[in-house]
Amino acid sequence: MKVELKVKPIENGTVIDHIESSKALKVYDLLKINESMPVTLALNVSSKKGSLKDILKIEGLALSKADVNKIALVSPNATINIIKDGKVVSKFKVGIPNKIDGIVKCTNPNCITNKEGIKSKFTVEQKDTLKIRCDYCEKFINSIIISR
Repeated sequence: MKVELKVKPIENGTVIDHIESSKALKVYDLLKINESMPVTLALNVSSKKGSLKDILKIEGLALSKADVNKIALVSPNATINIIKDGKVVSKFKVGIPNKIDGIVKCTNPNCITNKEGIKSKFTVEQKDTLKIRCDYCEKFINSIIISR
C-alpha cells in the first residue's frame, strides 16, 4: 500500500520549488527567516521530470531582490511562487543577475571590500558555469561565499 503524506498549503507566503536536490537547507540558512514563521521543508522529492528536487514553503515570508539573487546563486533553476489568500499570485523562475551587489564576499584578502568594509560588487562573466569578477580588485573568484 502506498503511503502519501499531505502538507497543509500555506495561506500567505512563499514557496521555493525546484531547488537543486540537497540544497534547501543552504537556501533556508541564507534567508533571514523569523523563528515564528511556519516552514515546510521537503528534501529529495521526485519531480515530474524524474529527477530529485527540494521544496521550501515559508508562511508569511516576502522575498527581497537580494534574497532571490541568493537563491539563484545556490540553485539557478529554482522557481518562486508567491501565495496570497491561498492562491498563487505570482510565479517566476530565478535567474542569475548580471551584477551581484552586496551578497557575495570577495575572496581576495587585499580587496578594498575586505580592508575598508565597502559593499562588494561583482560582474557575472559567465552564467552556465558561474564565473564572477570583483568590480573593485578585478579578481575572479572560485568559491562563492554568500552573505546572510
